[in-house]
Amino acid sequence: IRLLAATWRFEVVDAPEYTAARAAGEHFIFAFWHAGLLPLAVHHRGEGIAVLVSRHRDGELMARVIEQLGYVTARGSSTRGGEAGVREMLAWAARGRSLGITPDGPRGPAEKVKDGLVYLAARTEFRIVPLVVAVRPVWALRSWDRFRVPKPFARVRISHGAPLRLDVSGSDGLERARAVFEEVLTVLARDHREQVGEQL
Repeated sequence: IRLLAATWRFEVVDAPEYTAARAAGEHFIFAFWHAGLLPLAVHHRGEGIAVLVSRHRDGELMARVIEQLGYVTARGSSTRGGEAGVREMLAWAARGRSLGITPDGPRGPAEKVKDGLVYLAARTEFRIVPLVVAVRPVWALRSWDRFRVPKPFARVRISHGAPLRLDVSGSDGLERARAVFEEVLTVLARDHREQVGEQL
């Protein structure tokens, strides 16, 4: 992965609100679709971000990879070990770590936000940063999310959106906040892919 990534050409276009908050030392929850995990993991390597990784067999492989890239992991998902994973993520946040989560993982459906992201944001009081990537040329695997692997010398365009604090008040607060963020991430990712001309 390191050898392949050394050939990629990264272009980073960030919202000024994110740039200012990061410079001020704010901690975030980075949220991104599962399909774009690999190039994003390379870009943020060595930052000590805590990432929620499933306990499934493919999750074990991913955990080993990202730990080698300088991340810490919490193990659990919506289908296996969920409560333990959330507790570990909260513990990492209490120690001053930013968090990373794929809200549609580990088994999909693709690009649909699950409740865990909003719950973590409410408990930690961290703002959520929508994080998107577009790649050209790219291999799209035959997985549930069409997991993306940039080809050698690919153009990798990454963007961090403006940090969001979701409103979870009211009886429907969790569902409303989930839907709002799903729309934000979907639109940002779509626009990003169109600008790069990513073809899947």
